[in-house]
Amino acid sequence: MNSYLEALRQELEDATRSAGAWSNAPDGKWNSSQILEHLFLTYKHTNRALAKCQEGGTPLATRPSLKHRFASFVVVDIGFLPSGRESPDRVKPRGMPPEEVRQTLLAELQQMDSALDECERRFGARTKIIDHPFLGPLTCDQWRRFHRIHGKHHLQQLRERMR
Repeated sequence: MNSYLEALRQELEDATRSAGAWSNAPDGKWNSSQILEHLFLTYKHTNRALAKCQEGGTPLATRPSLKHRFASFVVVDIGFLPSGRESPDRVKPRGMPPEEVRQTLLAELQQMDSALDECERRFGARTKIIDHPFLGPLTCDQWRRFHRIHGKHHLQQLRERMR
């Protein structure tokens, strides 16, 4: 597994071992189970896009706008994920049972790692393969770094909820 995603996998594994308060959350915020479901859904949707890319035999990325270039620089290169941005509907928690999320989350992450490796082999390390809804087109390595940064952001929230 890629080092970015391996570090994320280890942190997620550690965080999900705790059987503590999965439903605790500040008013109007996601609880621990919902945070993990959100991460699961982001991996699942990335996997779907990667599968389309592989099935079609070509990258699906569009041309980056200036806004995309700036956003990806801030998030992927600098590592700063601004708070307060609302998630796209497709990755908002829907009420998946906590145990199911815990069982499928790491498998989805592993699948994503394998798919990114395959896309990198097929299309090259510098090729932008698919678009992120806010960051625009990203390379495989940029996708790995994004998921690591995004995961760290939500792991911090998860740890706060578990206290």
